[in-house]
Amino acid sequence: MNVKNFLIGGIVGGIADFLMGWLLYGMLLKDFFPKPEGAAENLTFIFLGCMCFGFMMSFIFNQGEVISKCVPGVKLAIGIGLFMSLSMSFFNGMYSATLNWQLVAVDVLVSVVIAAIVGAVIAVTNGKLK
Repeated sequence: MNVKNFLIGGIVGGIADFLMGWLLYGMLLKDFFPKPEGAAENLTFIFLGCMCFGFMMSFIFNQGEVISKCVPGVKLAIGIGLFMSLSMSFFNGMYSATLNWQLVAVDVLVSVVIAAIVGAVIAVTNGKLK
């Protein structure tokens, strides 16, 4: 594994994830996703979560043959984003008597779009670092 590609791709991917999350969840869909009463957003934890996602994607992209082209990066990221968001939606719904399937569907769709963009950014970054 190329450590330089992993580190730079992880940082760039994490920042892209944070910015896309802010745009989609924080601005465009902020009224669609309900917040628990009295809950406050902790931007530090949101940023750390985004950086972890960026480093996870960069780690996967830098195993074996480095993914350094946009289209293969998007394809791989869509799969990762789909299964990761489905998993998290099901875990988040474990305390609910009924699951809001519309909310789950929109969350999965938004997560896949964000993952695809993060994947494209990491792949292009890997290509530039070759």
